[in-house]
Amino acid sequence: MTEHPPVPDDTVALRALRRSPRRAGLLAGAGGRATVALFTATTFLSALLLFSIQPMFAKMVLPLLGGSPSVWAVALLFFQGALLAGYGYAHLLMRSMPAGRTGFVHLALCLAAFISLPVGIPAAWQEPPAGEPYLWQLGLFTVAIGLPFAAVAANAPLLQAWFARTGNAQSADPYFLYAASNLGSLLALLGYPFVLEPVFGLKALGTMWTAGFVALLAALALSFSRVWRMADGAAAVGAVRSSAAAAPAWQERLEWVGLAFVPSALLVAFTTHVATDVASAPLIWVIPLALYLLTFVIVFHERALVPPRLLLIVHLGAVILALLQLSQTRHETWFLTAGLGIAAFFTSALVAHRTLYEARPEAEHLTEFYMWLSFGGALGGLFAALIAPKLFSEVFEYPLLLALTMACRPGALAILSRHRSEPMRLLLVLVLGILLILLLPWAAGKLGLTFRDWGPTPVLVLAFAAAMLAFWHQPPRQLAAALLMFLAVVLLPSYVHRGAAERSYFGVYRVIVSGDGQFNVLEHGTTLHGAQRVRGEDGEPVADITPVTYYYPQSPMAQAVRLVRNGLAAGGAKGRYGVIGLGAGSLACHSEPDEAWRFYEIDPVVVAIAHSKHFTFLANCQPKADIMLGDARLTLAKEQDASFDLLIVDAFSSDAIPMHLLTAEAIGLYAGKLKEGGIGVLHISNRYLDLEGVLEATLRLVPGVKAFAVEDPKPDEGYAVTGSTVVVFSKDMEMAHRFLRIRGARTLNIKDMRPWTDDASDVLGPILSQMRKLKMLN
Repeated sequence: MTEHPPVPDDTVALRALRRSPRRAGLLAGAGGRATVALFTATTFLSALLLFSIQPMFAKMVLPLLGGSPSVWAVALLFFQGALLAGYGYAHLLMRSMPAGRTGFVHLALCLAAFISLPVGIPAAWQEPPAGEPYLWQLGLFTVAIGLPFAAVAANAPLLQAWFARTGNAQSADPYFLYAASNLGSLLALLGYPFVLEPVFGLKALGTMWTAGFVALLAALALSFSRVWRMADGAAAVGAVRSSAAAAPAWQERLEWVGLAFVPSALLVAFTTHVATDVASAPLIWVIPLALYLLTFVIVFHERALVPPRLLLIVHLGAVILALLQLSQTRHETWFLTAGLGIAAFFTSALVAHRTLYEARPEAEHLTEFYMWLSFGGALGGLFAALIAPKLFSEVFEYPLLLALTMACRPGALAILSRHRSEPMRLLLVLVLGILLILLLPWAAGKLGLTFRDWGPTPVLVLAFAAAMLAFWHQPPRQLAAALLMFLAVVLLPSYVHRGAAERSYFGVYRVIVSGDGQFNVLEHGTTLHGAQRVRGEDGEPVADITPVTYYYPQSPMAQAVRLVRNGLAAGGAKGRYGVIGLGAGSLACHSEPDEAWRFYEIDPVVVAIAHSKHFTFLANCQPKADIMLGDARLTLAKEQDASFDLLIVDAFSSDAIPMHLLTAEAIGLYAGKLKEGGIGVLHISNRYLDLEGVLEATLRLVPGVKAFAVEDPKPDEGYAVTGSTVVVFSKDMEMAHRFLRIRGARTLNIKDMRPWTDDASDVLGPILSQMRKLKMLN
């Protein structure tokens, strides 16, 4: 063990300062409110820039990557990794040189970051490779914003370390600046979807961010000047105050990492879980991240703003209810599922971060603390964004991490260092829990109880709750809770085992057999994406290639194909047809010989499913199907103008339509690829967004285009017939008006909504409009 050299007494250093009037004046000034205000404002501005660039640049990249929810998951991984780089750099900087010189190095790094400004996508990174672009996206983020992001990320620990050396009355405990940092981050995140993007747009925001970075440089220089002038005196006092603090043990460091890992990974998993069904958009991204940061604001105080016992009770209830609700398969409960998920996520982050705050070291080790904290956060992002998609065929990491939050409760792992007899008590808890898990389903079966929608989850979670109550006052209750929750989740939930699932960068796909055994069904996330009849009502196998679900012979999309075909037949032409979104390949069986059909599909997994034994549409109707792999906007842009007679946009990610496929620029692209008299069809069926209102506003920005809605009034008849809504548009007014003769055709509903563009797109308006519509229907 290395022995530390003796350090002068506090009083000696203070007397040295008092001998010099100049130094005494400096110390008095440093102790004033102006210094606190300066450091707080600089920290606030730094956080504002740090967290506004996150949704801004991710939104710029989104159209290149098919609007996938994974864009934000991988973006979070990059931001956490860059945050770790910034915190590690700050820690090494403060350890390797006197505080009075660190500012010169840091300001030089910030000046070097101007190489990457203004914020934008580099010319060499305009198109991703085919397949899963995880590493490509990380490379793009690193090249485009890596240096400025890491430089700004380093400010939080650096400013706190500098402030600790100013001799200010509050410098002994500078952690309050971390709350100010997270408050700035919180305002940046909430301001982005509601104010910044709608008012200014992406291009203007890139320029504004550069201007803010210049202002930050000036504030940093001013803040550092306080440290530089005090370096020979007050800094020594700061060192004396914390010199007695022992270096953290490795057990403490591992605790910091673990407590940061769980909420960080849960943030990524929960956001992916929500964005998959609604939309991959800044509003959906920033709400969980804002809640995550809000937990730091709430709990990084000496006195807890929420009573700890109440928080633990609410956390336990929220996790149990979230897991119970998650196991349901009914789509109409999604908003309840999301609400309970938010409660579980928020309380889990509060518990983990409060436990983390209680474990904080003295100010001397502040930069190391933040470095390990960011290391745990980066590991969490790595697990949820890159490792979990390869380990699990479903988004199983979400319930798994919810279970793991029980290990973040205060004293959860303290049993590992307690009396030898307590592991035996823990073993008894586990044995009883396993018996409950095995016996309760058997007892339920004897009583005639079934859990078709819920699976075994209620029994497992109730067993966990019973064990928690039985051992509430026993020392091993926390670790027992965590392990019992793991047992519940290992078999949870029933939907994980409902069919063969495959997972890619673009989502989770599952092929199942319908309850009556008559159909093979393709699901993406929670949404139906195609089906094929494989057995008749008598249960005998059939070779039926008739399209079903949204594509049945009288569906709006099928009628659009016939209407275009009949118009072409008069001139003896066969026509050219384009389809964005392959699915199970149902639309291929609406084709006729000698017609040219081209499918645009971003995910190789979907192509493999459409060619698999489960679906035979392509094999029978287009065995040599022309499939273009890649993002539809990028691949379609390479087609000749005026080359399609019909273009169908039928791309979904679970229930969410990639937003960049419905912007004014996208519709303008489609219109430019249509021949004279050509028709475009946009499939907009959606449970959560009023896309018709959005398109009505958006189409006004596309000159020379006439559009109508076609709503299938036929009620659903299982998988054989599924209702749908499409928007039909054309540059040929006569052709567009022909659709008014189709059953269910009408003019678009006029709603006071903002149009969607590549520069700005509002999600909240369509969500609220759809909720009002559903309330009226109910």
